[in-house]
Amino acid sequence: QVQLVESGGGLVQAGGSLRLSCAASGRTFSMIVIGWFRQVPGKEREFVAGITWNGGTVYGAESVKGRFTITRDNAKNTVYLQMNSLKSEDTDVYYCAAEAGGSTKYNYWGQGTQVTVST
Repeated sequence: QVQLVESGGGLVQAGGSLRLSCAASGRTFSMIVIGWFRQVPGKEREFVAGITWNGGTVYGAESVKGRFTITRDNAKNTVYLQMNSLKSEDTDVYYCAAEAGGSTKYNYWGQGTQVTVST
């Protein structure tokens, strides 16, 4: 089992920055990829970014490229999502998820953290 806990969300003005954290515990050695997603009720879940155990990264939504950066600290079992130049359309609940235990899909999810960007 892998447990994921997000933190760092909050209210920020447009143009500001936030850094989200995803702290992993449990069988973290089995994690292959950790990703960030965002979703609000009634909207489809959107893949934001992912990072492999050895630091390879991929970004999903075109709208976040150049503004968001995903990194990881293996010693702390934590993945970060640095979000800069935030826009109102970035308002969402952000979730981290992990592919672990040999799964080829994201099979562990955190509880989510709310990001609200005001104009």
